[in-house]
Amino acid sequence: MLLFAAALLMQPVTEAPVTEAPVVDAPVDWDKEFGVEEKVRDPATGELPVDPYVQDNRNAGAAPFVGPKMAAAFGGQDGIRRIAARTVELSEADPRIAEIFKAHDMVRLKRTLFEQFCYILGAGCDYSGRDMAASHKDMGVRMRDMNALVENLQRAMREEKVPFAAQNRFLAKLAPMSGDVITR
Repeated sequence: MLLFAAALLMQPVTEAPVTEAPVVDAPVDWDKEFGVEEKVRDPATGELPVDPYVQDNRNAGAAPFVGPKMAAAFGGQDGIRRIAARTVELSEADPRIAEIFKAHDMVRLKRTLFEQFCYILGAGCDYSGRDMAASHKDMGVRMRDMNALVENLQRAMREEKVPFAAQNRFLAKLAPMSGDVITR
């Protein structure tokens, strides 16, 4: 055994071979790996693309008011635009329902909500959005979510000084749509 230890000591010392640093692979683009296409906003509108659908004013979910009184009570198209945008802003900031809005195209939502309100209020607009059932499919909207949204709409209408009676008439037009929106 002593001879074995001595033999080991007499071995020439060799340097360990130099190895190159391990090659680190570039990060994996998982979207590309699984065929997920990145959506690009339309340069003119700023909206994300949507699957094709038939555009029809009936998709707005309610027949429009007849005559100019309701549109005037809401401040015409300018007032209606502010109410729609403010409703979305309040809802995005509302901790009760903000999560619902995070994954959605807010540019498109503000436009189509304005069109829907404008059409229903008889202010001379056409509605180009999808129907309520298709728009809210798989969103998991609950009654309490809808109530929070209505509260935000009511606040936006109050801020625009829409008369209370006109607010109620408008909400009465919108209320039947809840069956197409609430899914759980």
